[in-house]
Amino acid sequence: MTEHDILRVVVQAADEKKAENIVALNMKGISLVADYFMICHGNSEKQVQAIAREIKEKAEEHHIPVKRLEGFEEAKWILVDLGDVVVHVFHKDDRAYYNLERLWGDAPLEDVASQQPND
Repeated sequence: MTEHDILRVVVQAADEKKAENIVALNMKGISLVADYFMICHGNSEKQVQAIAREIKEKAEEHHIPVKRLEGFEEAKWILVDLGDVVVHVFHKDDRAYYNLERLWGDAPLEDVASQQPND
């Protein structure tokens, strides 16, 4: 499974749980940590947990190893490490505070709209 396939799986999983403002940053040549960062947010701790849980379950269904899942209990910023793709699921307020999109502003955006199912 390519990193694009993994990205598609996590974007669709986040979308299924109504994650908001789903963004993917192409980190190739910028970060040694991963090829892509996928960033999204939920409006409550329960929704943030539901998004992260769905991403973890869909990854496992597709035999994508989940290397790490951090921050689940606090549900302010949950990190799901899938190797080539690292997912950041924020609570809305914390996303605005950390603003990873600005921090990694030199990373090009990937088109995730084409990877979400049409409503």
